Amino acid sequence: MDRLAADGIDVIRVAYPDLIGTDRARDVLLEHLPSACDHGLAFCRAVYHTSPQGDVVEVAGGLDAGLPDIAVRPDLSTLAPLPWEPGVAWCLGDVLDPATGSPAPESPRDLLRHVLAQCTEEGLTPVVGPELEYFLCDPDPGSPSGWKRYAEAPGNVYTAGRRGDPDGHLLRTLRQLRDLGIGVSMGNHEFSPGQFEINLTHSPALDAADRAFRFKAAVKELARTEGRLATFMAKPFSDEGGSGFHVHVSCRDGEGRNTFDDPAAPHGLSATARHAIAGVLAHAPALTALLNPTVNSYKRFGPDTLAPWLIDWGLDNRSAMVRIPPERGAGARFELRLADASANPYLLLAGTLAAALLGVRACQEPPAPLEGYGYDTTKAATLPMTLPAALDAFEADTALTAVLGKGFASALLAYKRDEVARFQQYVTDWEFTEYAYHL
Repeated sequence: MDRLAADGIDVIRVAYPDLIGTDRARDVLLEHLPSACDHGLAFCRAVYHTSPQGDVVEVAGGLDAGLPDIAVRPDLSTLAPLPWEPGVAWCLGDVLDPATGSPAPESPRDLLRHVLAQCTEEGLTPVVGPELEYFLCDPDPGSPSGWKRYAEAPGNVYTAGRRGDPDGHLLRTLRQLRDLGIGVSMGNHEFSPGQFEINLTHSPALDAADRAFRFKAAVKELARTEGRLATFMAKPFSDEGGSGFHVHVSCRDGEGRNTFDDPAAPHGLSATARHAIAGVLAHAPALTALLNPTVNSYKRFGPDTLAPWLIDWGLDNRSAMVRIPPERGAGARFELRLADASANPYLLLAGTLAAALLGVRACQEPPAPLEGYGYDTTKAATLPMTLPAALDAFEADTALTAVLGKGFASALLAYKRDEVARFQQYVTDWEFTEYAYHL
């Protein structure tokens, strides 16, 4: 407390991820930090079951239990001053059920810890490098959504500077994120107008998830300070592609060596690497429920979208769901390109690593790698193409849900099936335009 006060910090913002990866938080005055650390901050457990529109979904342990508490204790090892909020330091919170002292089943950070503990039992320490895309929007009161894409000029694919970013949004954001200390490395204007990508350095999986979670929250907050909207929605515009959340995954052994590298093996990939890739491919249908978690996610899929919708892998092939970058040695890894930007980083990594772990345990081998341009349904199976189909695949994959935990799986299924039901009852603008005049 003395050190924080000397640094001009008088407020601690304690944040934690909900089930969909949104940051929930409370600002604590510095003099009340000891109490928050000793007793935790009380939140209603139903925050995990609350929709983006503020409706509480009927999930076991919430409404049916009388809306009990969870206790959120500051994780002071994650403290970082907020460059854009003078006097405020930001930290993550650990979530416990005060009645049992155990983590809440819906806690995404604890779910990832649970999977990582199982990886440790196999002698594996996963390392992850996240890559995220997002759209930046300007207010547009005349449009149905109230927003329009920032900097609409076409063709600024993979550029930097004012041509695709006339107001300098990317440079400001990069510098603020650098000062936040979450390991950003570089960024550029992405494929579509108003779309940006910022890369994060690689690190052990829990730290990578923490940094990706904070990255998304920070980008959205920084956009708000500009009067803009930054969205990680999978496909926010009908006439443009979507935003991805690619992750580069490798594993280290107890001595820090990359266990995916083997110069003497086919393609320079060790048996551990091949088994992990095979596990991800085998459980890909179920993974879509975690990595493509919204109704909107599946509008990003389809031919010529550059979003993977077939279950395949390839050597330095960006048309494959799992790409093996050309580096070997310490850089040997796979890139999973399936997730969209709306994915909760903790659930994305928990599911991916659980699938890889199952492949390693079963010594599974992948099929031959894809050659040439993909998206050929005669060469590979199709992923679920709707959220209901993905949820059915997730529920049916009992091996994967056993690694993740039945409490989490049942909560996710109840929450997401409610989302599907609400969407199916909603009359969209497209339906009115298509049918109302002629029918």
